[in-house]
Order: sequence, then C-alpha cells, then structure tokens
Amino acid sequence: MTITLKRGKEESLRRFHPWIFSGAIHHIEGQQEEGALARVLSADGDYLATGHWQIGSIAVRVLTFDDEPIDIAFWQRRLAAALEVRKAIGVADNPHNSTYRLVHGEGDHLPGLVIDVYGQTAVVQAHSVGMHCCRQQIAEALQRVMSPTVHHIYYKSETTLPFKADLGQENGFLVGGDADDVAVENGLKFHIDWLRGQKTGFFVDQRDNRSLLEAYSRGRDVLNMFCYTGGFSVYAMRGGARKVHSVDSSAKAVDLVNANIELNFPGDTRHQAFAEDAFRFLQQMDDGAYDLIILDPPAFAKHKDALRNALKGYTRLNLRAFEKIRPGGILFTFSCSQAVNKDQFRMAVFTAAAQSGRRVRILHQLHQPADHPINIYHPEGEYLKGLVLFVE
Repeated sequence: MTITLKRGKEESLRRFHPWIFSGAIHHIEGQQEEGALARVLSADGDYLATGHWQIGSIAVRVLTFDDEPIDIAFWQRRLAAALEVRKAIGVADNPHNSTYRLVHGEGDHLPGLVIDVYGQTAVVQAHSVGMHCCRQQIAEALQRVMSPTVHHIYYKSETTLPFKADLGQENGFLVGGDADDVAVENGLKFHIDWLRGQKTGFFVDQRDNRSLLEAYSRGRDVLNMFCYTGGFSVYAMRGGARKVHSVDSSAKAVDLVNANIELNFPGDTRHQAFAEDAFRFLQQMDDGAYDLIILDPPAFAKHKDALRNALKGYTRLNLRAFEKIRPGGILFTFSCSQAVNKDQFRMAVFTAAAQSGRRVRILHQLHQPADHPINIYHPEGEYLKGLVLFVE
C-alpha cells in the first residue's frame, strides 16, 4: 500500500521521527490491511519512509527512511547493529551478565519490537500487528545474529498486541523449548518466568539502579515495595544489608522472590517476604522500621487520560514513605509511566516531601540503562524516571 501525506506534514519525517499520525494522511492507495507494509510519499510524490500500517492515531510506525526491501537481510542488519551496541556498552558477551535488552523499539529503529536475552533464551515481544506478522522472519534473523549464544526463542505477545486486531495470539516457543529459566545479572542469578511473568519475565531496565542500591545497602534495614522478582532485594542482600523485607500484592511474586533469594543466599535469614497491599503495608508498619526504602510501582498511567490520578498516586505513595522512613534514611523512588514526564514525577515527589515536613535532598536522578536507548529523534522513548533521596 502507498500513503500520501498532506502538504507540509512530511516535516517530522524529515527530522526522522518514527511515527506518522492519521491526521497527516491525505490519501491511501491499495488494501488497508493492519500490519501491512506501507510506502509513505510526500504531497509531491517524493519517497519518505516505509513502515507498518496500523489502525489508530499512530497510523504508521517507520522501519526505514531508505527505499529498501523489508526482508530477512533487513532484519539481520538491524539486529546485528543492536547487538553491536550491547557489546560496546559491556552487557553482551560478558561472563558476569547474560541478561540484557537486545532490541528496545524505536531506540533501535525497530518500533513495536522488544527482545530481551536471558542466557540461552531470547524473549520476543510485539507491540504492533506489523511486528507480529514478521515474527517468523525476525526469529530466523535472530538465530543467525545470536548464534551460537541463543538456542531458544520465546514469543510473548498475548498482552501487548492491540486487542482490536483480534489475532488470537498465543505465547509459545518459535525456536527450541524447555529452556533453563536461570539467567545471570552482574554475577547474581535469577529465575526468569517468561511463561507467566510480567513484561518478558524480568525488569531488565533496573539493572544499573539495582547496582547503585547495592552500594547503599551495607548495614541498613531495607524495604523493597512492589518487589516482583526481588531484584532490588537480592542486590541489597549482596550489598550487606542488615535485613531485607520484600512486599508485593501477588503471592506468586513473593514465591519468586523467595526462590531468587534462596538461589543466591541459601539459608540466609536476613530476608522475609510479604504478600500484602503496598499502601496498607506502608500505613501499618512502625515508624522508623527501615532506613532504605525502594518504591518501584507498576505504571500508574498507561495513557495521558490517567495522568492526573497517577500523579496523585505517586504523591500519596511517596508521602507514606517520607512519613515512615528513619531519619538519615535513603529513598529510591521510581515511575515507569511513559505518560508521566520527569518534571511531573519530580513535582509529585516534591509535593509529598513538603506535605511530610521532612528535609529531603536529591542524591541521584535515575533513568533507564544504556541497553534501553532513546532515539534522539523520538524523545517519547524516555519512560523510566527515578530519584534517590536522603531524608533527614
């Protein structure tokens, strides 16, 4: 199919922004099948880009600004380029680390595609119908690029594809199967539940922030809220924490964090996990029980319509932590909501600090790691925000 834009609407593409909005389109020629490849032309008929067509306000996700075929060679080139970046930043081909993001959507010029590597397994996730339609080609190219490291490719897109597309998608192995579910991150071992877990099975994007937390953990009493697989808890244990408590509303998550603690620190009695609501736990816990608290909640706002309530939620959550943390304590607080920018998040935390009456200093401003790169032409790709705060 061929898409011709309205006059003047090609400017964002000239600046290499990878999205084309439906309002910019003048007319479409050919069958409009969601997920199909679309050639995009200016009002004067000049070639601009090729991308995946989809229903919605974002009508095209651009794959290339060059007039080239989207074939197995294309996928192989893009995946090879992504791997070279991960080698350059030291997360791939690292004997102490087999867990990293290989493809981060627009950040790797592959909008709608996420690939995380866990040892010998790569987990592929499609966020667009176009990427879903290309999954077999992507898997074939991935085998070529990642050989002999990756032996299994698991496709996990049941919850990420547009529900209106009605694809009847089921998760499953595209290549291999029955893979070992233990991967290594900075020398620590983790069970990865790519079958039933959130995202691709693990929150790869907090690796650098977990390492920073480890450096602050010695001799501290640590509370890890919304712990999920317990990544922060495991790092705190290695960092020499006096005690570590992990809290998640999911009993399955609590079982997984206990398994990960046992995997790395068998028989260690410093850790305890609780399956409880986070706000209730914070409300009921004793003042000063902890002097290092991690707040890493799920996205409070998945779209801009939920922004106001999300900011209230971040303020309420951080206020509880400010009220409870021991003087001289350190708070790691995060937002992974793309709809919430870093200034809005910081204002929500500032409001909580002011309401608590505590003296608070910013020690670090945190963000996503280098294997989650942000395309300089697509600033919307910056989604993870965090602050490390010293609370008097």
